[in-house]
Amino acid sequence: MNSTMLAFVGDSYYDLKIREMLCRRGINKPKRLHQLAVKYVSAHAQATTLTYLIENHLLSDKELEVVKKGRNTKSRSVPKNTDVLTYTHSTAFEALIGYLYLTNQTQRLEEIVAYSIEFKGEVID
Repeated sequence: MNSTMLAFVGDSYYDLKIREMLCRRGINKPKRLHQLAVKYVSAHAQATTLTYLIENHLLSDKELEVVKKGRNTKSRSVPKNTDVLTYTHSTAFEALIGYLYLTNQTQRLEEIVAYSIEFKGEVID
């Protein structure tokens, strides 16, 4: 599967896991849910999470390979609220999530999501 497809799946999965985490913590105001979700799922948040994972040597060689391929994926457009470098890194993070999901590496996927939540800090409502 190519990196674009991996990122497509990874984006959806990660967004769902973050929304689930926020709801399980009892946050029930739509505006607050959105504000907190953005802390995790925005391009900037995903790019900084990926940097954290790499700098702390939390990824395997195969995972780093998937990240590199995801980072090199060509995109026809970049959202207006972010720069190209941030966008490519967030796409790489999403590709990693998609790869882990589609290869049924459930435990590892949960670890990466947990690292992300830990890195971004405890949610306080």
